[in-house]
This record gives sequence, structure tokens and C-alpha cells, in this order.
Amino acid sequence: MSTASDPDNLSRHGTPAPVPRVFGWAMLAALAAFMINNVFIVAWGFPKPTQAFGGDGRAWLLVAIYAIFAALAVFWVLRTPDRALRHDARAISDFNAYLIRGCYFAVLFTGIADAAIAFIRVEGLLPYVFGEKLSHDLIRSHFIGPWIHFPLAVLGFVVAAFSRSLGFIWLALLIVIAELLIVFSRFVFSYEQALMGDLVRYWYAALFLFSSAYTLLDEGHVRVDVLYASFDVRRKGRVNAVGAILMGMSTSWVIILVGMGSANAIINSPVRNFEVSQTGTAGMYTKYQMAAFLGIFAITMLIQFVSYLFEAVADMRDEPGHRDVEPVGH
Repeated sequence: MSTASDPDNLSRHGTPAPVPRVFGWAMLAALAAFMINNVFIVAWGFPKPTQAFGGDGRAWLLVAIYAIFAALAVFWVLRTPDRALRHDARAISDFNAYLIRGCYFAVLFTGIADAAIAFIRVEGLLPYVFGEKLSHDLIRSHFIGPWIHFPLAVLGFVVAAFSRSLGFIWLALLIVIAELLIVFSRFVFSYEQALMGDLVRYWYAALFLFSSAYTLLDEGHVRVDVLYASFDVRRKGRVNAVGAILMGMSTSWVIILVGMGSANAIINSPVRNFEVSQTGTAGMYTKYQMAAFLGIFAITMLIQFVSYLFEAVADMRDEPGHRDVEPVGH
């Protein structure tokens, strides 16, 4: 477990650190610009920014978005020159925690609703429950995605704004309950449907991938610390800063660029087509979301690594507010 300083007692002001702050905020600005551009490319068929000299003027809009966000990052650092690194780190981490909470609640609500619809669908009860017209729509992933899954995701983020729980405790509990239902239904009632396994995989994938950034915050990832454990705080800060950039951020960007680098990339393509599993109408319609989980993992990890970098640089500079974290298993 970690012991952290009371966030209310963290000083807002500290020794200026323009270089690491510009780098960190520029990293977040690039991420925000990339995600906005990704929407233009996938939803409206815009060319990539790299094609700006190819004759399609729309690409220059995407280039402008990058330039605007980069300028905003620099402006923010210049506007707040004495903002403490740990205060920035806490603000970024708090936003990331909200983002993760929203994702948890979104998959919680979506899993319950989609499993219920899949059960009614596989038992042939759709016309009796929803009527002929709506029952026809409920076998189409292009209807369920935008008209059922998306509103539930919005609801998840609304609930996350009022809940201080990260939500993974409830998700883990429901995974156990779902597994128990499979065991009882299969071995006691000899009843099993594809949707039951789909639900467990859907929730388990979310639990594993969404928890990684929170685990990084709490220093819960396994670390090979043969030498690291003997370092003082300042040396640990240097190691963590270098590791956050060379290993953490670079890995996150590789996943983001490979998964969402084009409209037909391995994350964008399933999401754009609302891809479903091979079980079709016998299972849940959430496979496309599971592809998006990988993108959410990389995004939340990148955001958390920026916060981690600021904390590491603050440790290098021996600034107050260092978090002492006990090794995993203690």
C-alpha cells in the first residue's frame, strides 16, 4: 500500500520546471489532437495529416489541430511558470482516475444490458418484449452500438462524476457472479449460451486493461528491483523519469499509432464496423468494444506516465510531497 501526502496540503506553487512541464503537457496535447483527428479520419474519411501536401486541403485542418494543441500546452506552462510538478501530477492523475471510473461504469452498464438483450434474442422473445420493428433493430450491431451502448457509456461517465469508487471492485464481483452462474447453469440445469462466456470475457478484459493505469499510480506493477531498491529518492527519480519516457510513453504511443493509425487499423476497423463475434445473434454485440479496450489501456497508461514523469522529476529535484510506497506483497 502507498502512503501519499494529503492532496489538500500539496503546494500549488513550486520551483519552475519549464522543460519537463512543456514536454509532459505537449505529450497530452498530442494525444488529445490525435484522438480528435482520429474521429475525423474514421467517421468522415479525412486524409491523414501526413497527406497535407497531397492535394487534399482537409489534411491541413488536422495539422492545424496539432499546432493549436501544441501551442495551448506551451501557453499553459508559460501562463503558470511556478506551478509545482506534484500539483500538476495530481491533477493529471485525478483526471485519469475519472476517465477510468467512467470506463468501468460504462462496461458495467453495457454488459448487463447487452447480456439481457442477447438472452431475450437467443430465446426468441424479442418480438414479444420489444415489438416487431424494434426486435428487427436489436439483431443489428449498427443499431445497438450507437443507440444502446453509447447512451449507456455516457451514463457511466455521469455516474463516475458523482462516485469516488474506481468501480473495479463491483466489476470484479460481477465477474465472479457471472462465472458462478455459468457453473450452476451448465452442471445443474444443463443450460449454457454463448452470451454467458462473452459477458465474462468482456468484463474481465475491461478489468485487466483499465486497472493498469491505477496500478501504476499505486506502484502495484511488478518491478525487477535488484538495484533499484537500494537507490535513494533522487536516484529513483532519475530511473523513473527515464523509464517513463523510454519504456512507458513509447510503448503507449506504439499501441495507439498501430491500433489507430488509419481508418482500417486493428482498433479503428472493428469499432467503425461495430464488429461482433462469430457466434452472431447467439452472443453479445460487444466485440468491437473489446478492440477499443486496448486503445483505452494505452491512452490511460500514457496519461498516467505523464503524471509519473512529473512525480519522478520532482523526486530528482528533492521537492516536498514525495509518496513513500511499500514494495508489492508487504
